[in-house]
Amino acid sequence: MEQQQQKEKRIDPQTLPIPDVLPILPLHGFVFFPGMGFPLQIASVSSKQLIDDALLADRIIALVAHRDENASKDRPAVEGDLYKIGVVGYIHKLTKVEEEYYQVLVSGIRKIQIAEFVQTEPYLRARVEEVPMEIMEDQKIDALILNIRTQFNKLVKLTQLPPEMAATINSLSNHFHAAYMVVSQLNLKVDEEQEMLEIRDLETLLHKTARELNKRVETAQISQKLQESFKKDMDEKQREFFLRQQLNAIRKELGEGEDDKVEVNELRKRVEETGLSPEARRAVDKELTRLDRIPPSSPEYTVSRNYIDWILDLPWTLSSKDTLDLDKAQEDLDRDHYGLKKIKKRIVEFLAVRKLKDDVHGPILCFVGPPGVGKTSLGQSIARTMNRKFVRVALGGVRDEAEIRGHRRTYIGALPGRVIQSLKKAGTNNPVFLLDEIDKLGSDFRGDPSSALLEVLDPEQNATFTDHYIDIEFDLSRVMFIATANVLDTIPGPLRDRMEIVELSGYTEHEKVAIAMNHLIAKQLEAHALSSDDLEIGEEAIRHLIRSYTREAGVRNLEREIAAICRGVASKIARGRNEKVVVTADNLYEFLGPVRFFSEVKARTWGPGLATGLAWTPVGGEILFIETSMMKGKGGLTLTGKLGDVMKESATAALTYIRSHASDLNIDDNLFGNIDLHVHVPEGAIPKDGPSAGVAMVCSLVSVITGKTIRPDVAMTGEITLRGDVLPVGGIGEKVLAALRADIREIILPVLNEKDVLEIQEDVRQGIIFHYAHTISDVLRTALEQKATE
Repeated sequence: MEQQQQKEKRIDPQTLPIPDVLPILPLHGFVFFPGMGFPLQIASVSSKQLIDDALLADRIIALVAHRDENASKDRPAVEGDLYKIGVVGYIHKLTKVEEEYYQVLVSGIRKIQIAEFVQTEPYLRARVEEVPMEIMEDQKIDALILNIRTQFNKLVKLTQLPPEMAATINSLSNHFHAAYMVVSQLNLKVDEEQEMLEIRDLETLLHKTARELNKRVETAQISQKLQESFKKDMDEKQREFFLRQQLNAIRKELGEGEDDKVEVNELRKRVEETGLSPEARRAVDKELTRLDRIPPSSPEYTVSRNYIDWILDLPWTLSSKDTLDLDKAQEDLDRDHYGLKKIKKRIVEFLAVRKLKDDVHGPILCFVGPPGVGKTSLGQSIARTMNRKFVRVALGGVRDEAEIRGHRRTYIGALPGRVIQSLKKAGTNNPVFLLDEIDKLGSDFRGDPSSALLEVLDPEQNATFTDHYIDIEFDLSRVMFIATANVLDTIPGPLRDRMEIVELSGYTEHEKVAIAMNHLIAKQLEAHALSSDDLEIGEEAIRHLIRSYTREAGVRNLEREIAAICRGVASKIARGRNEKVVVTADNLYEFLGPVRFFSEVKARTWGPGLATGLAWTPVGGEILFIETSMMKGKGGLTLTGKLGDVMKESATAALTYIRSHASDLNIDDNLFGNIDLHVHVPEGAIPKDGPSAGVAMVCSLVSVITGKTIRPDVAMTGEITLRGDVLPVGGIGEKVLAALRADIREIILPVLNEKDVLEIQEDVRQGIIFHYAHTISDVLRTALEQKATE
């Protein structure tokens, strides 16, 4: 193999015999000369096949220029498209740069003439004859070649040609090759280069090359003299003044001098037609007067023109008319979203007030709930119900105050803030404006965007909102702002105070089934080009999917799983299987695989020390198991499970309460000095914190010490005090739904949380027994079994 490679390296292409028939590679936009070598990019399918075949043979091809420089490279060349004279090329190397094209290193060997074409598909092949390049040695030839080399050295110094080119020309012993190398650097047209290639007599070729080279040298010398003259005679300001005078004179001669006046007059006409506020009108008139004096070529002209356009494009007085049919609004809301009665009631109330009083300020609503419950889509539904435009601004990760208030016009590339930009996009001054993910605003050295929103979201202040770019007061009081968030904790207090908080709990299983049957299935069938004749998903299959394949507060993952079923059916139809697919609870695994979630309570090995708590997370409620083990020791307490400081304090408070009430709990006081207790909350990789697990920790500790098992069908939540009081906690709605998902039907809650239970939907409350506890004693009576376990 190595010997073969060494043999290939020693091949001199100039000595290779030329076959009678050669494949023809068309060249677009340039001519290849003998003695030259550079890479070619091959893109068309036919040309790539030509290269592949040549590499398998003798690597020799013919390179012929195309007559039409603008011809498409994808269209195969035919006989009449090519010149008759070309070059024999030898392929040295092939590189596949990308899938689309080859890069081929080719060198020109000798000139050939096409006698006749013998093949057109898949590429051209022709019978060729060599065109001799006879080199004559006489004094005239030597003089011509010397002149060419001297003039080319001058051209290299006057232009941007690399110095190595002069050395290459001087070193070439073949006069034809030297002339062709010079011609290739003169930027001639393709037909002129082809004319040079077709010259057979060396003396004629050198004469013509010297003539073209002298023209190029003279042009370069004149250009250099002009450049030096300009630099010497005028500085930058004089040059600018001179060019402007010339430009004005040229415009005047062409009759274009009045265009700028026409543009300003058109802007003045737009001002008259646009209903601007008095302040905006004064600002635009002042800017138009300034614009009239600025030369159009000045950068200031564009800045001023953009500012005027922004003001004129804003909807100062244009409003959309609200639809105030309350019955129709209720029907639209019920059709778009299942459940959410509290929010729908609030929207209908707003419409009712607008019907009675037209100039009421828009409310600032904030929808707070876990992901996937429909907060963003609810904003779109409100806009459609009210017949208003809808604009959405994503605030997640925004850290620059200028994103809200805009940039000062003194900055290059300044723009208005997102509020003004969205109003321009809406085209009305009363759209439904959704501020998405307001809880994920950030702040750094560029300012605090949440502080900039204080003015936007204050109904008493936003009538005079001022953007830094526009610098004119704009009335936002007619805009209906709606914010969405997953949690309230990260929203600053002053900003939260300006909004009316509307909490969205997660959906119940019944609601998820209804949403899937009425909305999600139809949506995904359409998205996957299916119909009800192709796929039917039963209600029991949806219930099984919800219980065993998704665990979420919203319906986003439920929609993804339905989409996965649709993809599976679409795949079968695409393969020609057109029978209708009916998905049931029994065959659901064929589309989604094994069951992913099981009942957490049933999966546990129950015994003393295991309690079921309820926790709130930003994505909904969760079941929280608390395990306690007792062993011989000296009274130590170990806490594991990546617990936060508040949760650790709850465990310590629970143990303190048990020790101080040992006699009431029938526990020997001397026991605590002889044992160690270990409290563990499983899923240790997940951080956990908060006081609501205090009740469950007391039950777990009492259970393991007394040997009494906690009822597995009871879950609990509540904060504890050292005196044994049970304090209220938040997120009751989400925690109740988490208990339902785990098939738990009895819940222990603080008595002060009874008001929160009344806000839960009645159909959810009907299937649950609530135990309200004043003290820890109430909790233990309900949760612990009376008989101890050995």
